[in-house]
Amino acid sequence: MREPDYYLLTPGPITTTHTVKEAMLTDWGSWDDDFNEVTREIRSNLLKAANADDENYACVPLQGSGTFAVEATLATLLGTEDKLLILMNGAYGQRIGKICDYLNRPYVSINTGDYLPPDPAEVRKMLESDPTITTVAIVHCETSSGILNPLEAVAKEVFESGCKLIIDSMSAFGALPIDADTLPFDALISSANKCFEGVPGFGFSIIKKSVLEQCSGNAHSLSMDLYDQWQYMEKTGQWRYTPPTHTVAAFSQAMKEHADEGGVSGRLARYTRNRDLLVSGMREIGFNTLLDSEWLSPIIVTFLSPAHPNFDFKRFYQELKHRGFVIYPGKLTETESFRIGCIGQIDTPQVARLLSTISEVLNVMEIELS
Repeated sequence: MREPDYYLLTPGPITTTHTVKEAMLTDWGSWDDDFNEVTREIRSNLLKAANADDENYACVPLQGSGTFAVEATLATLLGTEDKLLILMNGAYGQRIGKICDYLNRPYVSINTGDYLPPDPAEVRKMLESDPTITTVAIVHCETSSGILNPLEAVAKEVFESGCKLIIDSMSAFGALPIDADTLPFDALISSANKCFEGVPGFGFSIIKKSVLEQCSGNAHSLSMDLYDQWQYMEKTGQWRYTPPTHTVAAFSQAMKEHADEGGVSGRLARYTRNRDLLVSGMREIGFNTLLDSEWLSPIIVTFLSPAHPNFDFKRFYQELKHRGFVIYPGKLTETESFRIGCIGQIDTPQVARLLSTISEVLNVMEIELS
């Protein structure tokens, strides 16, 4: 594997392979039949990754970041008569609420703070007590803390209530298994630059066709209208407006490499190895994780900043970057922390080097933790 200038240990963008980068060296015509075939294959393969058949589900890509895809999905699926229950336990659940504020869509929330997952029993109780709720939104992996939420248990409660379920699986889909046959969902959202290890430029939503067919006229924005995007793609094979052609080509290559690694199970195995070595090594150095071990995802891990007077995150960050590793600042409201991603083109040799580098940086900063 060709060494990058530094490894991006973040929840995305992430470190990509040289071959994914190389795929962006060709220019494509956005209406060309060859490019349309690339788009068709990507949409089909994403459905397969979720075990979603094309008779009942549609994959609708959208230009922009993952948040664009989240907003477009909410705007398209939520009509003015709908009411959303948002399961919040971090910044990305809160962002769904902020999007609904902009959309002027009514919502309520169950907020369990930074440390705990939503309780499926509490979800059931909320749905029973408020029959005006039509839809539930959950973040699969809340990367502000690194917590992996109990998606299957929540989905069961939502399904039995008769409500729709929207899953923000931005940082999980492609590594954590999703099976449309056994997991009842109405929309699942992710993006190119996460666990499939492509580059930023578009997001996508996998949506039940029976739901999408009822969504004409819901969207607040022409650009964000997934119903219109879907209809146009079905008729022409093309994106409505200029697509991120180089990003799409890179994602096509990334999906081939995802399959070569063993698909979802192969990628999950590598990310899990990374997390286990990272957590055990950091704890040995003297760092504490924000979450108990049972809630740690294989996507990203939040570590509490040490109370040592010499610890300064900005210097810690720069020292690590100088030595070839870029980590992520914390995103908690009350606790000083930082985050280290387990995803992207890294494996245990790079994690071992990171741990050695962190020990070296602590020595330079004259910090002793254990």
